[in-house]
Amino acid sequence: MLPIFYKMAFQSFIIVFNSRNHLLVNILSIIIFSFFISQSFAQEKQKVDYKHLTYLPKSYNTDTSKYPLVFYLHGGSQKGNDLEKLKVYGLPYLVDQGKEFDFIMVAPQCPEGKYWSTENWFDSLYNEVTSNYRIDKSRVYVTGISMGGYGTYTAALDHPKKIAAIVPLCGGINDSDTTRICTLKDIPILTYHGTADDEISIQETERIAASLKKCNGNIIFHRLTGKGHGIQYLYETEPWIYEWLLMQRKTKSNK
Repeated sequence: MLPIFYKMAFQSFIIVFNSRNHLLVNILSIIIFSFFISQSFAQEKQKVDYKHLTYLPKSYNTDTSKYPLVFYLHGGSQKGNDLEKLKVYGLPYLVDQGKEFDFIMVAPQCPEGKYWSTENWFDSLYNEVTSNYRIDKSRVYVTGISMGGYGTYTAALDHPKKIAAIVPLCGGINDSDTTRICTLKDIPILTYHGTADDEISIQETERIAASLKKCNGNIIFHRLTGKGHGIQYLYETEPWIYEWLLMQRKTKSNK
């Protein structure tokens, strides 16, 4: 059952739908109702606490400023109960190798038998991190690869008011979520996908981009000609990813 305010909102859409401007009303109804459904999805999932790695910038303890926050979501092979597995590639690998960033990075670990979309891990981790560290809540980002790419989209779909931008690599959206893609229209997206990916087809990202185009979404889609599934090297070779992320900011009107 949807909460009463969801019902009231949807009923108001039906009333307005009977007005003359059917096309505009249809578009607005889809976008707004998608937001209500997204909130319902997040609330219905079981809230859980996932183990995680945390990285603080070198300057964190020497100043009093607030820092951007990046959630990094690993791929399927790093599932489990051993945080050392997260250091194989991606942001945890770079941090382990001594790479320094100007943001706080948190990398949760998805348990075996689960996916990033199975449970609501985001709320508890977000609340923990924002309570314990100086976080600029207008600059909260999510990035991930493969299964983590799917998880990046899901986190943004379920929590569109908290996330300022996302960078999913070779990811996609579950078929059950395609009706709410327009929930992402106000979240800047930078995504990469190899044309020769034989594990997650580039068509997964193409259908997201096509849907967002219809509702005027903000997506930068890099097709990597001839590249396969293993594009984790981008975290090391494409500093533009971090430069682009840190330029994005939630405004007060869409928090």
